[in-house]
Parts: sequence; C-alpha cells; structure tokens
Amino acid sequence: MIITKTPFRISLCGGGSDLPAYYKKNGGAVISTTINKYMYITSHPSFDKDVTTLKYSKIEKVKNIDDIKHPIFKECLKYENLNGLEITSIADVPQNTGLGSSSSFTVGLLNILKSYKKEVISKEDLANLACEMEINKVGSPIGKQDQYAASYGGFNFYEFKKDGSVKVEPVIISKKALKDLERNLILLYVGGEHDSSIILTEQSKNITETDKEKGQMRIVELTYELKEELKKDNIDFVGEALHENWLIKQTLASGITNKKFDDLYEKALKNGATGGKILGAGGRGFFLFYVPLKKQKDFLKKMELPEMKFKFESSGSTVIYVN
Repeated sequence: MIITKTPFRISLCGGGSDLPAYYKKNGGAVISTTINKYMYITSHPSFDKDVTTLKYSKIEKVKNIDDIKHPIFKECLKYENLNGLEITSIADVPQNTGLGSSSSFTVGLLNILKSYKKEVISKEDLANLACEMEINKVGSPIGKQDQYAASYGGFNFYEFKKDGSVKVEPVIISKKALKDLERNLILLYVGGEHDSSIILTEQSKNITETDKEKGQMRIVELTYELKEELKKDNIDFVGEALHENWLIKQTLASGITNKKFDDLYEKALKNGATGGKILGAGGRGFFLFYVPLKKQKDFLKKMELPEMKFKFESSGSTVIYVN
C-alpha cells in the first residue's frame, strides 16, 4: 500500500493571472500558501489484477481504463499505463469549495502513481504534469497556480511567464510576521460547492476585453506590491490587498459574487475585517478575511458563520506511507 498526503491552498492575491488567456499575453503572478488541510490518496494492487477499482464520491470498477468516468483518474492512469489498482481518495474538506481540491487530487494521484512505478519526480515536474493532465488532457478551463501550490507547498510567490514556464519563490518574511499573519487570517464557510469551470470559462473569455484586462493587470501589480510589503513584515497590507483584489475580481465575471456575499462582506468590514475574498473562482465555498487578532472574538460572534481553523504548512505533496 502507498499513501500520499497533498495540501490545499489559500490564495491571497493574483488569481486569474494564471489563466493561459492572460499570462500568455501579459505574464502573471500569484501569492498563495498551503494549509494543514489535505487530500489523502491510497493505492494498492487489486485482488483481481484485471480490475481497476476507484473509490471517491462514487465507486467505479472497470477492466478497461477507457471505461473510467472520472476524467482525472482516466487520464492519469492512461498516461502512466497502469491497471489493476485499487485507489481511494479522502479529503479533509469538501470538493469545489475554493481551496484547490481538484489540483490537490491530481497532484496527489500522480505522486502515488509515480511512487508505485518506483519513479522519482521533482516538484516542478509533478506540477507541470498535473497541469498537462488537467488543462490539456481533460480540458479544464483552469490556471496553473493550484497545481504548483499542491506540489511545492509553503508560502510562495508564483510568476507565470508568457512562454508557459513558472518561477517559484518563497515569500520573504520573518518567522514572527508569518505567524502573526497566520493568526490574522480567518476562514469562514459560507456553504455549498461551486463549479469553478463556469466562472473561469467566462473570465478567460472576458480577459481580452480592455477594461477587464486592465483590472487583471492591476491585480498582478497588487501582487508584486504585496510581495514587497511582506519583505518589510507589513502584514496589515494583506488586508488592503485582499480588499482591492476583491473589488476588482467581482468585475471580471458574473457569478463571482451575489447580494448575499456582498452583504456578508460589508458586514465583515463593519466588524473588524480590513479585507477579504471568496476563495477559488468564486460563487460559494470559503470566505477568507484579514482580521486583527484583538478584533476576532467580536468578529466571529457577529458573523455567525462556521470557522475552519487552519495553520500554514510547507511540505507540499508527500508520500507518507509505503509498504
């Protein structure tokens, strides 16, 4: 049996600039961190060597890989030319809630298949392969930030080059400031799951419109500004960046926000938050807020939403068990 453990992520700034429609023309940048919520994938040989069994929200048993309904399972197993396995996925958080679960699943699955074949793969190659599976093979209208976050782990600045390459740099910040930042971020669950592909498809189409492209360009500028402010340990700038990022992001595609979320955001600002955003493409899932520690008790009481406590993590996708 083999088990992989792959983290989920929270994105602070720059989302949308990792979409091919944008970075191929302008280049992009994202700052994100992985957190201690994980996707676990287990794998071992099937009792019947001719049957592949997949257990996720559904159960599939097939003799031919081409008969697999789950697109990521199908493409990854075809790519690695593997059959006769029993593979199970379990997650700490529901899927489609804006924490990059789809890419964490893909990265964790590829990591376990490489381990099964006794092949060593670098973090960069693992992230690239996950992008190939999700974007090119499956055809998901998504960007590259989630695959890189899941593979590398940690608090990083990702630069998306016009040629498709990605530069990964750890964010420069003192240990104390990083801990204080972790304490000042709050995740609130606003319910439901979202189909990010609908919003991202529209956002990719809209990105070529002049006003929306300018909005995305400002988000990228803001990401570079945030990187520099974090070097100075100015963690309060995170709240400012989240606020401006949120105001711009909701103009890039319909479905990112609605009256419920607009009202929720205004309520959060009135009760101590200095900025926030819906994680992922938008629509539903988790709302991230920056709230100074001294205001958090009253903030949580007034918001009346479930909080998901978390800590930053730095390991990325890891094989945690082999037998």
